[in-house]
Amino acid sequence: MDKRKTIESKEDELLSIKEYRSFYNNMVRGKILVLLLILVALVGLMILDIATGPASISFSEVISTILQPQQQSTQIIQIIWKIRLPIAIMAVLVGSSLGIAGAEMQTILDNPLASPYTLGISSAASFGAALGILMEGKSILPVNEYLIVPVNAFIFAMIACFFVYAIAKLKRGASSVIVLAGVAINLLFNSLVSFLQYSASDTQLSSIVFWMFGSLQNATWGKVALLAVVLCITVPIFVFDSWKLTALKLGDTRAKGMGIDVEKLRLKTLILISIITAVSVCFVGTIGFIGLAAPHIARSFVGEDQRFYLPTSALAGALILSFSSVLSKNLIPGTIFPVGITTSFIGIPFLLSIILRERKV
Repeated sequence: MDKRKTIESKEDELLSIKEYRSFYNNMVRGKILVLLLILVALVGLMILDIATGPASISFSEVISTILQPQQQSTQIIQIIWKIRLPIAIMAVLVGSSLGIAGAEMQTILDNPLASPYTLGISSAASFGAALGILMEGKSILPVNEYLIVPVNAFIFAMIACFFVYAIAKLKRGASSVIVLAGVAINLLFNSLVSFLQYSASDTQLSSIVFWMFGSLQNATWGKVALLAVVLCITVPIFVFDSWKLTALKLGDTRAKGMGIDVEKLRLKTLILISIITAVSVCFVGTIGFIGLAAPHIARSFVGEDQRFYLPTSALAGALILSFSSVLSKNLIPGTIFPVGITTSFIGIPFLLSIILRERKV
């Protein structure tokens, strides 16, 4: 009798293991399906982004020009390859960068309202850009006059990064300290930008305001290549640390119990977030809400397992910015709005929904 009970117990145990394995496999398939669906939607939006603009181009012409450019007219080739394709790819890369940065920011700070701009990188970059505009082509740096604004934006974004890093390291990477340091930097550089705006001429003021709106229209193949290289360097590091970042969501105590150096992980992730955000912001200006919205979309579909959370957040960020790029060209026919304005239109209702949901909880 005891032997039969033991056999039945083992059979039940094997059955429960099989059921769990089946459940897990179905869950993984569901998450992969979500990734594939977002990817398909993103490809469709990219083609739509390339097709839309002052010069009307059909979907078939876009695909044909990309795959077989020799069969199209010189005018269409110039429009697609030199203007619209770099913009469409830049939208995907910047959206992915901000989506990744936002996801990891919310992970290391354990704050659902955290985004790359929590660090003050955006306001620091805005100050750098404003300073570059006021320089009017003059710089102590050996750079082309057309690169002064983005180079200045990058330098000040990294200054903000190292300032936050120094404070975080001093306080052993505490998330609350990082947030407070970011708030302080935001206030400081916003005040400095206001001072520069007050001191600027009308022409300089309009240039500063336009840069702060955020725009993809200055995208070039060189900028696309540089941002792609930065992502190729940083993303594998996030992937390598994915299990550690997933464990971090269980709390610092449990993560330390698994042998993870929490302070070191948080500081390393902070530096990587700062780099990809700084490079993105210096090329396209201030674009808000993507770093906030993309991680929430990813979390609602695939949870917080970094193996799925990170790529889903990246694709969601790319999808949002590509959609914003299309929207910016279609709000008023013949007018292209700065993409930062359209992301704000999308992001404000989303932010309010998050706040209301948090209050209900």
